[in-house]
Amino acid sequence: MSEITVRHNAERQRFEILDAGNVIGKAAYKEYDGGGSPQRIFYHTVVNEEYGGQGLAGQLATVALDATVAAGAGIVPVCPFIKKFLTKHPEYAGSTVRVAPAHLEFLDAALSARTR
Repeated sequence: MSEITVRHNAERQRFEILDAGNVIGKAAYKEYDGGGSPQRIFYHTVVNEEYGGQGLAGQLATVALDATVAAGAGIVPVCPFIKKFLTKHPEYAGSTVRVAPAHLEFLDAALSARTR
C-alpha cells in the first residue's frame, strides 16, 4: 500500500478510494430530492479484494458520510456495508434517513435507466 486518498467523484455519483492514483474502491450513491430535502441514497460500497482487512472501506465510508452531512444531505443507507457502519457510528444518526419504498423505487428506476 502506498499513498491512499479518498475523493468525491460527483460526476459519477460516488466516492472513490485510491492507491497512488488508482481507484481501488468506491461508495456509490444516487442523489434524491423526493423527500423534501436533499438526500444521498448509498447503494453499493466495495474495495478491491486485495486491499481487504485494512480498514479502507471504513475510511471510505467516513469521508463519504462526512461530506454528505457537510453538504446538508441526508444519508439513506441501502448498501449493507453503510447500514452496518452506521450502527457502529451513532454520530451520524441525526443525518440518517430511514429507507422508504419511494427510495427503493427511485433507485431501481435510476439503476435500470443506467444499464439501458
